[in-house]
Amino acid sequence: MEESTQPDQPVIEIKDLHKSFGDLHVLRGVDLVLNKGENVVVLGRSGTGKSVLIKIIVALLKQDKGSCVVLGEEVSTLNEKELRNLRLKIGFSFQNSALYDSMTVRENLEFPLVRNVANLTRAEINEQIESVLDAVGLLQTINQVPSELSGGQRKRIGIARTLILKPEIMLYDEPTAGLDPITCLEINQLINEVKEKYHTSSIIITHDLTCARETGDRIAMLFDGQFLKQGTFEEVFDTDEERIKSFYDYNFIQ
Repeated sequence: MEESTQPDQPVIEIKDLHKSFGDLHVLRGVDLVLNKGENVVVLGRSGTGKSVLIKIIVALLKQDKGSCVVLGEEVSTLNEKELRNLRLKIGFSFQNSALYDSMTVRENLEFPLVRNVANLTRAEINEQIESVLDAVGLLQTINQVPSELSGGQRKRIGIARTLILKPEIMLYDEPTAGLDPITCLEINQLINEVKEKYHTSSIIITHDLTCARETGDRIAMLFDGQFLKQGTFEEVFDTDEERIKSFYDYNFIQ
């Protein structure tokens, strides 16, 4: 029996968001909604404000104006304890994977788990580590250190470490940056598998058009601190807007 169609349930609502650094106006009135179970790609060139946007979402930066509501909470008004609780529900996949070089893969995954979840037995810890490693296809690397892994493997382990806390929202910062084309395709597939298996809602920050096309239910095209267009990949790039056309022509690899 098929499930009935559910109305959109926003998990992130951003309205009229502004952020400047001195005279540099990075975000200039941004509106964005992420619905439950959706992958939204924020696409744009380097320096357009993509990373600033996700830093505001997790309150690493505070907006100058506008609102950023995450899971029903206006993040700029939360105290440290409230922020910590909210951040536990948000997985942040860093561009450089952010693994501890001195730790094995097992220890890298165990660290956030034992730090944030009380009273786990050794068997429960092992089961959760092995489960997320299996989900990213790297169970065999459990006793290796990051220096023994390829760039694509480190990216996958970084995603596994994020998943171990079972976040409701995933934020991916340039997930395919610096990877070869075949590994990029594997990471794109993994992002989609994470959504299906863990029922996450995700914002994917990228300038990679193939990543955007393969992972995004919706695309938001960011130029000079403002969204020029939002919609499906086809809707965004079916346009006479010269800046969007030139971005497509310059970046896209068939």
